[in-house]
Amino acid sequence: MRIVLTGGGTGGHIYPALAIGREAQRRQPETTLLYIGTKRGLESKIVPQQGVRFESIDITGFRRSLSMENVKTVMRFIQGVRRSKALLRAFRPDAVVGTGGYVCGPVVYAAAKLGIPTLIHEQNVIPGLTNKFLSRYADGIAVSFADSKPHFARARNVIHAGNPCASAVVDADPAKGYASLGLRTGTKFVLAVGGSRGAQALNHAIAEMAPRLSGMPDVHFVFVTGERYYEETQARMKSLPATDADRVHVVSYLHNMPEVLAAASLVVSRAGASSLAEITALGVPAILVPSPNVTNNHQQPNAESLAACGGGEMILERDLTGDLLYERIAAIMGDDARRREMAAASRRLGMPEAAATICFQLEALVRRR
Repeated sequence: MRIVLTGGGTGGHIYPALAIGREAQRRQPETTLLYIGTKRGLESKIVPQQGVRFESIDITGFRRSLSMENVKTVMRFIQGVRRSKALLRAFRPDAVVGTGGYVCGPVVYAAAKLGIPTLIHEQNVIPGLTNKFLSRYADGIAVSFADSKPHFARARNVIHAGNPCASAVVDADPAKGYASLGLRTGTKFVLAVGGSRGAQALNHAIAEMAPRLSGMPDVHFVFVTGERYYEETQARMKSLPATDADRVHVVSYLHNMPEVLAAASLVVSRAGASSLAEITALGVPAILVPSPNVTNNHQQPNAESLAACGGGEMILERDLTGDLLYERIAAIMGDDARRREMAAASRRLGMPEAAATICFQLEALVRRR
C-alpha cells in the first residue's frame, strides 16, 4: 500500500499518525509512507527523524474571533488544497489518513475531491475544528473515546478504535523501567509528569507537598519536571531530609517513558489523549490534572472519561494544592486493593490493538474502492 499521513502542530497529532503508519508497514512490509505537514510544526523535525518522507504545505489555523487573518487563512487553505493535490497526484496513494491539526484539513479535503479513500482519527473526547469539518468528506472516522461518537452523529463509518499510541507501549518492559531508576523490581513509586515541556502548576504542587513525603516512607517518587522547571524544582527538593531525598528522583525528561510508566504504581499526569492512551493500555492508576490552557478545554472531558470508569481521579488545576495532591496520593498508595481495582478499570478502558483496528478499517476502505 501507499499511504499519506497528515496531522501536526503537536505530538498528540503526530505520534498517532506515525503509529498507524508503523502498523501498516508491519501488516504489509511493502507499504510506502509519505507525511504531509507544515515546516513550522513539530512534524517537520519528528517525522524525518523517524525515517518517513516528509513534504510540507503552507497553512495556518482559524482564529476564533473575527479577524482579517482568517481571510488570509482561507486563501492559504485554497493554496494548500492545490499543493496537496499536486503531491497526491505525484505520490498516487491508496489512502490518506488525517489525525487532526489544521494541516490535515487541505490534505484530506484534497484527497476526498480526488476520490482517494480517506480516514480521520480523533484523539480527544471533543473533536477539534478540523476533524469536525473533515467528517463531512472522510470515508471513515476512528475515535479514541466512545464518548466522541455522538459528536460525529451525521458522519459515516465511525468506529471506536482507541488511540494508536497505545499500541506502541503495550509491550513496554517494567523491569527496564525499574533498572533505569536504580530501583529494585516491585518497588512502589509514584510517577508525576507534566508532559515533555513540564507543567508549572503540577511542579509547584509537587514542591509544596514534598515536606510531607515522610508520611509515605515505603514509596518512591519520580518527578519529571520538563527542562524549563528542572533547576527550580531540584533546588526545592534539596531541602528534604536525607531519608526522604533518597526516595525522590527529580529528572527533566525520561527517554524511556513507556518502560517507567509500565513499572509505576500510580501516575500523576495531564490528560492529553496520547498520555491517556498509554496509561490505559498499561493499566496504571492515575490522578489527572487536565490543562485548562488547551483548545475547547478538551483535556477535562478526557480526564472525566477515565474517572467515570474508576481508573483514575481528576483534580482541576484551579483546585490543585500540595496538600490536596498529597492526600489523594496517600489515599491510593495506602490501599493496595483500591489500586488494583483502579488498574483493572484503567486496563478495561485501554485499547492496545488500536493501530491494528484502524489499519483494518483503512484496508477495508481501500478494498471498497
